[in-house]
Amino acid sequence: MSKSFKRTLVTTALPYANGPVHLGHLAGVYLPADIYVRYQRLCGHDVVHIGGSDEHGVPITITADKEGITPQDVVDRYHAMNVEAFTRCGISFDYYGRTSSPRHHETAREFFLDIEKKGIFVRKAEKLFFDAKAGRFLSDRYVTGTCPICGSPDANGDQCEQCGTHLSPLELIDPKSKLSDATPELRETLHWYFPLGRFQKQLEAYVEGHGESWRQNVVNYSRTWLNQGLADRAITRDLSWGISLPLDEEDAKGKVLYVWFDAVLGYISFTKEWAELQGDAERWKRYWQDPDSRIVNFIGKDNVVFHTLMFPAILMAWNEGRSEGCYELADNVPASEFMNFEGRKFSKSRNYAIYLGEFLDRFPADTLRYSIAMNYPENKDTDFSWTDFQNRTNGELADTLGNFIKRSVDFTNTRFGGEVPCGTTPEEWNSLGIDWQESLRKIGEAYDGFHFREAATLTMDVARFANRFLTEAEPWKVIKVDPEAAARTMAVSLNLCHALSLLFYPIIPGTCDRIRDMLGLEGSVGSLAAPGRPVWDGAALPGMKQGHRLKGSSEILFTKIEQKDLEPELEKIARLLAEAERRESGAQQQKMAFKPVISFDDFQKVDLRVARVLECEPVKKASKLLKMKLQVGSEERQVLSGIAGHYKPEEMVGRNVVLVANLAERTIRGELSQGMILAVEGNDGRLYVVEPQGDEIIGNSVQ
Repeated sequence: MSKSFKRTLVTTALPYANGPVHLGHLAGVYLPADIYVRYQRLCGHDVVHIGGSDEHGVPITITADKEGITPQDVVDRYHAMNVEAFTRCGISFDYYGRTSSPRHHETAREFFLDIEKKGIFVRKAEKLFFDAKAGRFLSDRYVTGTCPICGSPDANGDQCEQCGTHLSPLELIDPKSKLSDATPELRETLHWYFPLGRFQKQLEAYVEGHGESWRQNVVNYSRTWLNQGLADRAITRDLSWGISLPLDEEDAKGKVLYVWFDAVLGYISFTKEWAELQGDAERWKRYWQDPDSRIVNFIGKDNVVFHTLMFPAILMAWNEGRSEGCYELADNVPASEFMNFEGRKFSKSRNYAIYLGEFLDRFPADTLRYSIAMNYPENKDTDFSWTDFQNRTNGELADTLGNFIKRSVDFTNTRFGGEVPCGTTPEEWNSLGIDWQESLRKIGEAYDGFHFREAATLTMDVARFANRFLTEAEPWKVIKVDPEAAARTMAVSLNLCHALSLLFYPIIPGTCDRIRDMLGLEGSVGSLAAPGRPVWDGAALPGMKQGHRLKGSSEILFTKIEQKDLEPELEKIARLLAEAERRESGAQQQKMAFKPVISFDDFQKVDLRVARVLECEPVKKASKLLKMKLQVGSEERQVLSGIAGHYKPEEMVGRNVVLVANLAERTIRGELSQGMILAVEGNDGRLYVVEPQGDEIIGNSVQ
């Protein structure tokens, strides 16, 4: 850390309380945050860890509609389920709140009213889809229709699951309401918008001020949005579930705060609730409004701009015109990449996931924590596989760490009466071949830099050294000829056990407490540390004195995973993959189904022309779209095409294509598309652009 802080507030992205958390969530946000917090506590730092459930928004109301229950029923169920799963996994929240709480509603309304009174919000009248049969406006996810890019008939109003393109409901062809299956109509409604552009310069300075300390993916995402220019963003929706606007006026009726504005304020409201439970209701201000406090937001990469641009802009709006009670902005936003599952992205909607609670029903939490730490998706996507999990559990945790601990304790119990047989001098300790100060420095720097895979690897290297030391020393042989030498070996080994119980604590805390118990040490590792009372450096020194008595018994720390233990999981994977293939096959067949017969006269109306691609570039905020400038005879056209996943922009320049030249113009993602180019899907799933050959045919009709 470039600056010394008195205290640290760690927050984690709020999971939607509309389903159980899965291993992708754990790997990207909650485990790295917990590892970081546990290490900082061992160093004697003042750290508060805040999390909670995001209990508003359309996904929750959709779940409630499907199940015929209330949104409150939904969030009550999944909040409790996720709290239990996090607790079982050892995620050490100081407080885990809910955005449905009265304190959170009060906090969010307070922010809204403050910004509203300053005249910062922009009110806009706009036309949105309205379901006359259901009698309500439709949020994007309540609208379905045909994707304008790939033609999938089941695209949602916010995104097409088939091609991945982000959409708006107005872009859908033949839109339908999910509430009644009726065709919605456009009606005018008023909404409040937050003018992000007003804070563009401040946000640019904020991002660039952290350009050296933030991860590159965080900086790049943020810069991309800033380079495009920040636009107004709606902060209200027409919904019945959420935080109602605290305004007594007709236009505010039936409107709630958009979840993106509401949820991030949960970090503040939850800290307030935590402070109240501590008996000091004002204590939260020390973490949010003191420049000597550090704020760290752990998130996944899909939440970057909400935490580097939108949330900071809200705080900037609050701070505007104030000399006191101003909020500090996050010092770091360590966003992870994705952890996939057996080569595919975790997906709750497609039920392709390993849910945390279900995993913990079968395997110990620390085996999962270690496996994820060793595969932490810091700079690129990684993969959770059952084979890798089995190999790490058996080879590294059981054969290396667990084997060393149990052998050390068992041999001491049987041959030395369960007592540390002699002291370990500093000279003996430092002559082992480990530079303790340097090792602790490297591991600590890895934790401080959010390099959790590196920290886990370095720590396991110490365990490998310890296991090798005991194996090569062979005290079970040496004791027959030199009992004193064997005693010195065991004293060193027991001190290595003690050191490992501290070094591994951020990653496998439950196991480290079991090691302490076998060593006859009182209290958990976590109970040893407190603000101003560090214990981390204790790993660099011998911690077991001569005559200290062990518990007298041992246990197997890690049970090896047999192939039969994995069979149910492997069968589940096969089933999930088969279901995914059936869905994809069904979607493919659906896309290939013949459309209604048209007359020859109707076909004659289609004007197909040969065009040449003059320019091509990606469409901003639309990963599947390319924007092309086409030469059609003496005329130029702009056309958008969903082929970005199959062609790079530079590969399209200079190609001949077939253009549907008399297709009505459409606006997609804010860009005008004046036609459509033809492409054919191959057996490999790739789209191949139809490419007429010849230099003198540009503008000619295609017969």
